[in-house]
Amino acid sequence: MKIAMFIDAFFPRVNGVVISVQSYATELTRLGHQVCVVCPTYTEEQQRSAFYNEDKDKKSVFQILRIPSSPFIWSKEDRAGRLDKWFYLKKQVDLFKPDVVHINTEGNLGLYGRLYAHHRSIPYVYTMHTLWEEYVANYAFFLPEFTSKGIARTIEHAFLKHASQVIVPTKHIEEVAVRYGVSCPVVLLPTGIPDLMEKYSLLRERHMRRMFFKKFPKAFGKKILLYAGRIAKEKNIPFLFDAFDEIHRTNPNTVLILVGSGAELDNLKAAAAQTPCADSIYFTGYIRNNDMLYFYRLATVFVFASKTETQGLVTLEAMTAGLPVVAIGEMGTIDVMQGDNGGFMVKEDTIEFARKVNLLLSDTDLRKRKIAEGKRWSRKWSIMELTPKLVQYYENAIAYHKNKHSK
Repeated sequence: MKIAMFIDAFFPRVNGVVISVQSYATELTRLGHQVCVVCPTYTEEQQRSAFYNEDKDKKSVFQILRIPSSPFIWSKEDRAGRLDKWFYLKKQVDLFKPDVVHINTEGNLGLYGRLYAHHRSIPYVYTMHTLWEEYVANYAFFLPEFTSKGIARTIEHAFLKHASQVIVPTKHIEEVAVRYGVSCPVVLLPTGIPDLMEKYSLLRERHMRRMFFKKFPKAFGKKILLYAGRIAKEKNIPFLFDAFDEIHRTNPNTVLILVGSGAELDNLKAAAAQTPCADSIYFTGYIRNNDMLYFYRLATVFVFASKTETQGLVTLEAMTAGLPVVAIGEMGTIDVMQGDNGGFMVKEDTIEFARKVNLLLSDTDLRKRKIAEGKRWSRKWSIMELTPKLVQYYENAIAYHKNKHSK
């Protein structure tokens, strides 16, 4: 089968949807399917800052089609596919001749995916990865909340209305999709987690440890609390600073490491510098996805405070790598942890959060039990187990489209 995946962000931009598309495209290719990821171009500066360049596209196991883009007015990290490149895109995708289109985002390239599927009379599958009602205020901050949410609902409805198959990663998003209005079948498919140990290298781990402690020598010999993800407002990172202050009073031999980059990096560095534990909080900046395993293995506890996650996949990654998790139990985190599986799911309360982290730091037997529990729990989200289901959903979409248009 030939699948064209449309997405409005891709490497060097990193977020949950990017990782989802990359993971499924890789596994689909391994199973013998052909995949073309249609995504925007990025500036040389963005590629350099993320240690990524277009030569890496050529080494990808699946095809990557970059569409010329322009700066995204509300986010310096993102790009918008140019609206004057429709005919160029159509010509390039025609060369690939997809059997099905898979739309993963709702921006210009998502729109192009819808148009292409309509013009070529082929089905499109739409994955509703994100609750844009919750996120849109962070971008369209100049609009009243009811206006921005209304726009988000209208856009989502347009994608849901004409799809031949709708995929949702959680039950909560399924409920929202039905409320927005959808005529085709809606199915549940979480984003799969790749086997992080598949590319493990002892030499690489030793190198990463040396580089890390060379950069942060004061962290050597300390217990490491790790956050990984975008450094953005919606990640609720200041909560971690407050919780860490409480943790540090009981366990002064700890440091907080924040791995990732994003629009709020400079602001949060400045905020961290004003905290009582400023000399024990470190920011690594962008780390390649393939190297994240070594940071998980370096840490003692994974800490996560986001309240707007669609899925909270990074908590599953941490569990897969053998790291117990303490996270605020809201939205996607509830769906993936479903309680205290692999760690502790707590309320947004710094005292409770700190108490659970300190428990894992002090009780070695408990920590070992939570590590084993997390590894077992995270297997439910294995990319190898979930990808055959995605193939079935593509086949369902093709059959649904054929039946609909034969009437």
